[in-house]
Amino acid sequence: MAERALRGTRLGATSYENDRNTDLAPRQEIAFDCPKGHHFSVPFAAEAEVPATWECRVCGAVAFTSAADLPTPKKVKPPRSHWDMLRERRSIADLEQVLAERLALIRGDRDGSGRSERRSA
Repeated sequence: MAERALRGTRLGATSYENDRNTDLAPRQEIAFDCPKGHHFSVPFAAEAEVPATWECRVCGAVAFTSAADLPTPKKVKPPRSHWDMLRERRSIADLEQVLAERLALIRGDRDGSGRSERRSA
């Protein structure tokens, strides 16, 4: 008869304890605002460090706390172009000289028809 008493139960899979007479950890509700207009709140433990951003539950965008303590943006360098990097290595006078040499080389290689006379070896 004792074998039948346990039949149909999932031992270990389900807890039979209830929440009566237990104290829950202190909590705080933090409100977040999405840039797309969604407003929601997330419960955190009272002693937990509250993040400044949270993923919006509706659209998945980055939402900020309603207290408006936005994180300070990181200082980013402006992107450098090829021209900026070239100007770090050479002056305008050097670049004009290289341009004149290359133009003279190109003009010297051409015959009257405008085709290059270069021959591959």
